[in-house]
Amino acid sequence: MSIVQFLKSKSFFKQIVFAVIGLVVIVFLLKFWLNITTNHDQKIQVPDLNKLTITEAEKTLKDLDLDFKVIDSASYNPIYPKRSVIEQSPEAGDFVKEKRKIYLTLNPSKYRDITVNDLNGRTKRQAISELRAIGFIVGTNYTYVKDIGKDVVRGLRHKGKKINPNDKLPKNAIIELVLGDGKRN
Repeated sequence: MSIVQFLKSKSFFKQIVFAVIGLVVIVFLLKFWLNITTNHDQKIQVPDLNKLTITEAEKTLKDLDLDFKVIDSASYNPIYPKRSVIEQSPEAGDFVKEKRKIYLTLNPSKYRDITVNDLNGRTKRQAISELRAIGFIVGTNYTYVKDIGKDVVRGLRHKGKKINPNDKLPKNAIIELVLGDGKRN
């Protein structure tokens, strides 16, 4: 029997019909199974977790049968309480299914520490620019000491204490400059 005769035979057409019927049955069974296992009509609205502590957020999410994962701590934001949620994904109000992970970003407990550079011998303007650029606040109460250089940095202070080069202070700490008065000894 040649290929052309086989393609025209009744047995070939029977096999094609059985294959099409089998494919249709498999597609309908697969669709029915997916509707059951994926909970297609289920919707849980994601709550607003902003400013909640991690324990409060955990309780809220467990009550809704949702999971969570802390992905990172962001830069400190004084508007939010310490160690509270400042960002979440998916956003509040979105709809998800049960057991979905909600990714949380937490507010650290304080500003991060920054290393203080050695500014001794720099001008007041240079020191102020550099300190502001790395995140410090420069106080306006300058202390003057006898030195030949006028407005040359001769030291730094934080809360009345001397700051040494490479000391670490929290970002936004107020640093006072100790400057030369420009008068000889």
